[in-house]
Amino acid sequence: MITGFRKYRNFIILFGLLSIIIFIGIYELSIPKKTLPVFTPRDVNPELVDSTVQHVGYNHVIADFAFTNQNGKTITQKDYENNVYVADFFFTTCQTICPKMTDNMVWLQDKIKDNSKVKLLSFSVTPDIDSVPVLKQYALEKGVIDEKWNLVTGNKKDIYYLARKSYLVVKTGKPEDLYDMVHTENFVLVDQKKRIRGFYDGTNKEDMEKLLEDINFLCNE
Repeated sequence: MITGFRKYRNFIILFGLLSIIIFIGIYELSIPKKTLPVFTPRDVNPELVDSTVQHVGYNHVIADFAFTNQNGKTITQKDYENNVYVADFFFTTCQTICPKMTDNMVWLQDKIKDNSKVKLLSFSVTPDIDSVPVLKQYALEKGVIDEKWNLVTGNKKDIYYLARKSYLVVKTGKPEDLYDMVHTENFVLVDQKKRIRGFYDGTNKEDMEKLLEDINFLCNE
């Protein structure tokens, strides 16, 4: 009698444990898994994309580049190889959205400074004004950590095409001024495979929080 009761009790316990395991499994399967899209030119506002690539809907990656940073060092894709990074376009004399964007990039720098998998990259849209010494002074004023964040300058035409053909974030300026650029507030999240994984309003704190969350997700993807 006692033996039969023990068997019954053990059966109930085992059944209960299995039921819990099954319930947890079904619950976890029912929760949508976090994913981040991979953006291509076809997914983006045509105003921000060069006409030669607007039709591209797959296999879009950031093109190779070579620009000079605040320390006079040449920065290329090699410096961001296997890293998640955030890119934006700015200029040091901007008095509209740039100060807020830079403040938010400084905030982001503080959040990722101990994460070796993440870097930052800012392109000047007025490279004729933003020389290396100008960028260096700006970097010192903003507390830029050289190992984490490059502010780069270079050939305006090259920056223009990279902005519109690769990062898909810069509008054209006056038609009579070739390669004139009107930068946007967009921060671009790029993954370890040089693919665009998100666009964020660099003037908006909620977007910055979302960007940080997505950076951490990509680092563990």
